[in-house]
Amino acid sequence: MPFSILYYHMVWATRARAPLITEGVETALHAYIREKSIAIKCPIHAINGTSDHLHVAVSIIPTLAVAQWVKLIKGSSSRFINQTYPGRETAFAWQDSYGVLTFGTQALTMVVAYIEAQKTHHRENSLYPHLEQVEPVE
Repeated sequence: MPFSILYYHMVWATRARAPLITEGVETALHAYIREKSIAIKCPIHAINGTSDHLHVAVSIIPTLAVAQWVKLIKGSSSRFINQTYPGRETAFAWQDSYGVLTFGTQALTMVVAYIEAQKTHHRENSLYPHLEQVEPVE
């Protein structure tokens, strides 16, 4: 495998921005995504979000396309939540789109801190709009 240092800030939302990431689901969801990503040699540096969207800082290996990683993580995590928590009023699903930004090693600490403080940023409206974007601005 080639040497690489690649960092991505990913953000995606639940279908129709439904508040499906409840406190009970959140811990299991984050743990599942971490384990799944580590299993494919893509370490997660931070993961957090709110009830309707998720932020992830991840290093994706160069032999795996970003779109492949997103498809694998979103698809398998929604299946995991629906199988682990059956009988929910609304089935767990992600919307099709997502946002992805690259960043360098010097920004890693800032990106991790931003992701870890997601709930505070949303509560205090101290968001960085470009780090929250899931769909293209037209």
